[in-house]
Amino acid sequence: MPLAAPPLSLYIHIPWCVKKCPYCDFNSHALREGIPLGTYVDALLADLDGDLADFGEAARRPLASVFFGGGTPSLFTPAAIGRILDGVAARLAFAPGAEVTLEANPGTIEHGRFDGYRTAGVNRVSFGVQSFDDAMLARLGRIHSSDEATRAIDEARAAGFDNINLDLMYALPHQDLAGALADLERAVALAPEHLSHYQLTLEPNTLFAAKPPPLPDSDSAWDMQEHGQALLAAHGYLQYEVSAYARGGRRSAHNLNYWTFGDYLGVGAGAHAKLTDTTTGTIRRRAKQRTPRAYLEHAAGPRRIATDTVVAAADLPFEFMMNALRLVDGVPMALFAQRTGLSVDAIGDALAEGVRRDWLADDGEQLRATADGQRFLNDVIGLFLPA
Repeated sequence: MPLAAPPLSLYIHIPWCVKKCPYCDFNSHALREGIPLGTYVDALLADLDGDLADFGEAARRPLASVFFGGGTPSLFTPAAIGRILDGVAARLAFAPGAEVTLEANPGTIEHGRFDGYRTAGVNRVSFGVQSFDDAMLARLGRIHSSDEATRAIDEARAAGFDNINLDLMYALPHQDLAGALADLERAVALAPEHLSHYQLTLEPNTLFAAKPPPLPDSDSAWDMQEHGQALLAAHGYLQYEVSAYARGGRRSAHNLNYWTFGDYLGVGAGAHAKLTDTTTGTIRRRAKQRTPRAYLEHAAGPRRIATDTVVAAADLPFEFMMNALRLVDGVPMALFAQRTGLSVDAIGDALAEGVRRDWLADDGEQLRATADGQRFLNDVIGLFLPA
């Protein structure tokens, strides 16, 4: 089946943070000296120019969303964020109502800065709160307090932001069910439009992996998840993805594009891209140099690219399912063929096995994991690995 061009997003990576959190495995680098703001903005736009030249017409589509991730993007001034967005707008169109998200650490926000971010073109803020328990924040190595988080959210509201996400974690060191639910109660009292509620896991190459803290056992973590889902539902937050909840139709457009196997450009140190070329019938993945030093050195040339590959047809079912099956309602079955170019027959055996194990719903129109499938999602996705 011919490939259809999906929506296009842009991810912009800001690699610096005040300090590295002990659980974080993202491509983030603690500040040791001042941020080279102007130099990095120049590098981002040069990187984007290079990608647009390389990808050609496959990348010349209106942007459905832009996401500033990190690291800590709120370390960048509104003027720097505005210059980036102006540069993007000079190169690519923005779709009507495009979502533009800035990740923010409550400990790096200066009073009044949110007005500047809104003027720059940001219309959604995602706060990395993680917990409203100050003792827990200290264990997690966070630089903000619960009061600072509340003030930052209030300031964003005062600046006119009506689309706010809060990131919260559960199954934290020494945390019990009451503590996990208390965090959620504090969060919903602030009435964010979106909540990301996810379990702390020990990732390789982190301080917590090397020196594991005492975490709740798997049964306790599952209780926190189930009770958390019920609490959020009672407050009008509908779960639409493994760890994402929204009210009032405020689902994350950027993340939904990832989860429905959409396309995205990625600029910045360690940023990733996925582009569909309908003329060649191929899907291409690209990653940039991870370290800020190497990225800045090569951002204007081909050596900014760390990896650049065409996804093999045999890998496409796994890549598609790794995203789509995270969605609670799943996706239309027809989307698999539209986004991969493969017939549904190519995954017939895996689908049948998933249904047999009661991990996938027996529905020819919608591709969706059952409640058990959501609980054992890694096993479900593993059914689609190449033989």
